[in-house]
Amino acid sequence: MEAVRQEPEQQPLEGLEEDEEEEEVNNEGALMQIDTIPRNQVILHEDKKYYPTAQEVYGEDVETMVQEEDAQPLSEPIVAPVKVRTWAVEEKGLPETRYDKGFLLDMMNYPEMIRNVALVGHLHHGKTSLIDMLVFETHNLIWDADRPVRYTDTHVLSRQREISIKSSPMSLVLPTTNGKSHLVHLIDTPGHVNFVDEVAAAMRLVDGVIIVVDVVEGVMVNTETVIRHAMQEGLAMTLVLNKMDRLILELRIPPSEAYYKVRHTIEEVNNFISGINPDPALRLSPERGNVAFASADMGWCFTLRSFSQLYAEEYGWSTTRQKNSDVMEEALSGQRESTTGPMTANKFAERLWGDIWFDKETRKFKRKANDPSAPRTFIQFVLEPLYKLYAAVLSKDTESLKVILDKLSIKLKPVMFKMDVRPLLKAVLDQFFGRSTGFIDMIVEHIPSPLEATAQKVERTYTGPMSSDLAHALKKCDPNGPTVVHISKLYNSTDAQSFRAFGRVISGTIRPGTDVKVLGENYSAEDEEDVMKATVEDVWIGESRYVLSTQEVPAGNLVLLGGIDTSITKTATVVDASIEDDLYIFRPLRHCTQSVLKIAVEPIAPSELPKMLSGLRSINKSYPLVATKVEESGEHVVIGTGELYLDCVMHDLRKLYAEIEIKVSDPVTRFCETVLETSVLKCYADTPNKKNRLTMIAEPLDKGMAEDIETGRVNMRMSAKERGNFFQQKYNWDILAARSIWAFGPDERGPNILVDDTLAGEVDKKMLGLVKEHVRQGFQWGTREGPLCDEPMRGVKFRILGASLAEEPIYRGGGQIVPTARRVCYSSFLLATPRLMEPVYYVEVQAPADCISAVYTVLARRRGHVTQDIPKAGSPLYTVKALIPVIDANGFETDLRTATQGQAFCQQVFDHWAIVPGDPTDSTVRLRPLEPASGQALARDLALKTRRRKGLGDQIAVSKYLDDEFIMALTSTGHADLLG
Repeated sequence: MEAVRQEPEQQPLEGLEEDEEEEEVNNEGALMQIDTIPRNQVILHEDKKYYPTAQEVYGEDVETMVQEEDAQPLSEPIVAPVKVRTWAVEEKGLPETRYDKGFLLDMMNYPEMIRNVALVGHLHHGKTSLIDMLVFETHNLIWDADRPVRYTDTHVLSRQREISIKSSPMSLVLPTTNGKSHLVHLIDTPGHVNFVDEVAAAMRLVDGVIIVVDVVEGVMVNTETVIRHAMQEGLAMTLVLNKMDRLILELRIPPSEAYYKVRHTIEEVNNFISGINPDPALRLSPERGNVAFASADMGWCFTLRSFSQLYAEEYGWSTTRQKNSDVMEEALSGQRESTTGPMTANKFAERLWGDIWFDKETRKFKRKANDPSAPRTFIQFVLEPLYKLYAAVLSKDTESLKVILDKLSIKLKPVMFKMDVRPLLKAVLDQFFGRSTGFIDMIVEHIPSPLEATAQKVERTYTGPMSSDLAHALKKCDPNGPTVVHISKLYNSTDAQSFRAFGRVISGTIRPGTDVKVLGENYSAEDEEDVMKATVEDVWIGESRYVLSTQEVPAGNLVLLGGIDTSITKTATVVDASIEDDLYIFRPLRHCTQSVLKIAVEPIAPSELPKMLSGLRSINKSYPLVATKVEESGEHVVIGTGELYLDCVMHDLRKLYAEIEIKVSDPVTRFCETVLETSVLKCYADTPNKKNRLTMIAEPLDKGMAEDIETGRVNMRMSAKERGNFFQQKYNWDILAARSIWAFGPDERGPNILVDDTLAGEVDKKMLGLVKEHVRQGFQWGTREGPLCDEPMRGVKFRILGASLAEEPIYRGGGQIVPTARRVCYSSFLLATPRLMEPVYYVEVQAPADCISAVYTVLARRRGHVTQDIPKAGSPLYTVKALIPVIDANGFETDLRTATQGQAFCQQVFDHWAIVPGDPTDSTVRLRPLEPASGQALARDLALKTRRRKGLGDQIAVSKYLDDEFIMALTSTGHADLLG
């Protein structure tokens, strides 16, 4: 049967187009029907689809990434949570204060009502607690008996270790006794000797210091350090004897003995001050009003004047006694009249210290006691009432306490008598003493305002000429003058991603949006490289846990600046961009210790090296005395003041700034290189083109000269005449040689000297003057990296004895002279009996008497020796003072605690440089592996190990730096043994 095909009928053209469109639609429908796969259709393996694609699930706008199995470690979440980086304690908003914050900002315009003060002292003597006391008086905070606030300890490590490791600013409005408010810019500083660099940064900005001393422990090693530094900076000093209640609660000594303990502690401070400067005006004494007594833990502080004010308020100094108190029965008997007329609070205060007694019968004060057992006025009117008040609260006899408090007009709620002793004592003392206005009186009266002190600060720290118009403007502390800010410290933000520059407005007014020039530490009028233009983005007043944003900060105030930190390393001078005069900087910080302990660091993952380098740059900004360096071997070295210091540095590097895992080497020390004798031969060296020759010898500097240069007593900014007179008078130098000093090295405060000892008849002085700068650069290069083990030289004087120079300038350029000067420095150094120097710590150990023998034993094992062993007056402790080489001091504190069952506590601070026993160039010394060197082999051992660590060869020979002609001459004259 055949299929019959029928031809379609002819249709018009328009209908045909419509049919084609219908056919296309039908075809689309057919295709859609085909997509519905029959259940029995065969599907290839590669076309099977069990789950929807990621694009179908999440949408087309979501990027999806597919990884192979186990590509991501289990320790990492598939979707990492958003990290909130907080490395400092901060307030969520602006906390409530008892004064209007606008009032604080307005007070910045009155420099006579401003005080810039730093709290300094030894570790755990109560500086942070003293700030807490003032914070409680000005902020609405809740006092916790079991957990101190430590308001200025914002760093995460400070909280964990309960020790301040950073200085911290706090600006408060505080009233004096007569109700006059003052704006006090306080800086809380660390007490550990390792962080004394933070103290130096704070002292540079302030006009006075408050020395906080634990009345029981007395003057300790860091107390001496900060006093010495404050006197070098020319700062006004006041004293707070803290922890007075330890005399009552811990030592439990009677008031008469407590008086002697207090007086002994004050005399300790005065004796140390007079040992540096015997000026009687610097004496600290309660009757002068520059000594306060405090218990910051309990929140009270008073001076003699503020304590006598308590009598004045309570009794009105009337002729009839209005009230009677068992606690103050004896104290009140002196409130009537004195021999000089009606008694006042000030007159009474003058009679409350020293050998003064009150005669009850005649009702007069006397310098001589009728009864030898009679108490002095300080005991009778101050200590005994204080002791009785403490005893009444601690006795737990509620009824008698109520009677006493009622007579003292102290009102407590009935439920408060059931509290624990500490909260109850705090409540009673708060009402008894009131606000610490006496402390503020002491600050206002004995520390000058910026209006008075800025001129002296500019003279001490400004490097420019004092006769210039800019210097005159700076001294006036004029808010309308040229804007100049001295930056001494950088604080990282809460997330540690940027830094805020902390400084003092010396002149003018700083505002957000100001275009400024940031002058670095290396800036000078001759070398204007270290300068960068920036714009001040933010201006704040620092309050430790929060900042007050402001639109302007006038001269005399401390300020935090945002947006200018990129070009600042340690310190800087910020000037208005419109100032076109010759610009000068404020001097870099003068530190009272040195960084001598160093470690090498490297990232575990080599690809993270850039992260580590960025972290090291941040570390360099954050810690004033840390130094980072790359050795010739390529290792990255971090240098700090001690073990705790480097531990904090490494914590910040790993956690705050780099966030990577870092390997750390065992700690080693910096060394120095020196000479003992004069060079045995005149050493000369020819330039590579053989057209010039320099001749030198090396010899040791006089004792104490290196320290004079380092502390700035003599510097290259002096005129040649002034410098010459200094060396002639103090060290008996020849006046011509003293005026011919070319340079100190390796920098302007380096402990080495380059002297031009040539004679005009033998050398063309004019020609020599043309290459002076090149010779100086070669000398400073050589003293920065000595020939023994690439360490700085110390205490070496190089004398130029001759110079033969080419006539044509092209033949005596820097490329010829600089390396030749370095080479002749090396050869003359190695022919002058070279020696290695190591740093030595001064160690102060506090321990009970039965632990002293263990302290001696531990020190002896580490090449240390005791210099002094004395009992601490009024306490059961002994103070052991000793010296120990830094290289042997690693782990000393742990070793000491172990040997004394934790009873000994030590502090170590750099003291001096000492020569290592032995000759580092003696190649006859045989060193055995894995055995510690001893005796005369120690210097050779340390030198070789240092050279190997730095990738240098073992050979230390002078022939390496001598010309062939000189070597042949030595050999022919029988001096070949000098070549090494």
